[in-house]
Amino acid sequence: MTYLTEKQAQKNAYDTTAPEALKKFMTSQWKPRAKKVVPLKNAAVHAARRAQLSKLFEGQALLIPTGHEKIRANDTVYRFRPGSDFFWLTGNLEPDCVLLMQPLARGGHRAVLFVEPNPGKSDETFFTDRKKGELWVGPRLGVDESRVRFGVDEARPLSALAGAVKGALVLRGLSADLEALAKEASPRDAELATQLAELRLYKDPVEVAELKKAIDSTQRGFEDVIRGLKRFDSEREVEGTFFLRARTEGHDVGYGTIAASGQHACTLHWTHNDGKLEKSDLLLLDAGVEGHSLYTADITRTLPISGRFSRAQREVYELVHRAQAAAFTGVKPGNDFMEPNRRAMRVLTRGLVELGILKCTVGEALDEQHLFYKRYTLHNVSHMLGLDVHDCAKARQESYKLGKLKPGMVLTVEPGLYFQDDDLTVPAKYRGIGVRIEDDVLVTAKGMLNLSRSIPSQADDVERWMKRVGR
Repeated sequence: MTYLTEKQAQKNAYDTTAPEALKKFMTSQWKPRAKKVVPLKNAAVHAARRAQLSKLFEGQALLIPTGHEKIRANDTVYRFRPGSDFFWLTGNLEPDCVLLMQPLARGGHRAVLFVEPNPGKSDETFFTDRKKGELWVGPRLGVDESRVRFGVDEARPLSALAGAVKGALVLRGLSADLEALAKEASPRDAELATQLAELRLYKDPVEVAELKKAIDSTQRGFEDVIRGLKRFDSEREVEGTFFLRARTEGHDVGYGTIAASGQHACTLHWTHNDGKLEKSDLLLLDAGVEGHSLYTADITRTLPISGRFSRAQREVYELVHRAQAAAFTGVKPGNDFMEPNRRAMRVLTRGLVELGILKCTVGEALDEQHLFYKRYTLHNVSHMLGLDVHDCAKARQESYKLGKLKPGMVLTVEPGLYFQDDDLTVPAKYRGIGVRIEDDVLVTAKGMLNLSRSIPSQADDVERWMKRVGR
């Protein structure tokens, strides 16, 4: 049942109907539910974020949904992950909820949270409703409890939402039900998404701390993999090992783990992870723990499965490492967002010429009319990071890719080189080698702070790390 209709949920062939006698028996003699609710630790931080949004839309009602569970197969669903903007504004992890920013005559907004009621065990749905019943999926917080927990001005049941949509801007793409209720889209709906993305470009201290926790968990996940490499036979064992750490210490992985060995490392987003591990190959592990707070790390290390780089592997690896070091020098407030990329590409291109792979000058390869270096390094080196692995994607380009770096931004720095095994422009000794090195950095008032600096990245340090951890 959605929060917009009273239609009975579709029945499955295996569903049964409870007799009245069972309903009466099931809804009696239960201990009263405890009413004490502990306010969310960072409720004041979420309120401050709502105040930022309020200033941008004076006098305008706003609706921000979190979204719904998504069907995986028939009546089974994927693990729910709240909409990032909704979570940023509320801290609420439950599905189906909607935040209403209701304008006040005196200025500002009231925060009204629409949530699923919890009638307790006095209502038969607690055992008859497979989708929302407490015995099936666990209890919801409830209406009054949500107001206290999340520090909003008011909480209402989802059934009351229909009366709140008129004239409101809607954050679209998360709830088809809400969009159907709102009917005509406003030209300013997109503006709401853009402004939220641009507010989220700048991480507050709470967000930076949560990102560091996710990065630290990710390092432990990488070390779990290193400990297992001596006995692992497949990429899938790498993926599963990292996933165990993500579920033990966080909510999930922040994105599909890339556990790419050998030639698979030359496929940028290799997530099949069904290849065999060979001792002579490299393992490109691109993975991130998504913490309980939903902030995700995004780290890549390229590891020699044997524990030691071959000569050819080391040549490629050290070139990528030099490119990353050059990119780091470009991460400072006032620089163009693309400046770290430009610096990294100059180093990579010079190296490609020196290795005899590019048969032209550095200038010719970098020329905008040529861009020959992209055959071996297709992607740019940075994207924003936060609640989403590719964070703030709906920001305007002039605030993001074509904008300036500013204190509070968190971004990745991830140069790579990828030599396909059938690329005849590449000497045979380098073919099938793919290397990426990725760290997560915070732009500070004077430069940058590498939040993942504790994870070894220089070639000798990687070998020592693997020897120490993999004993």
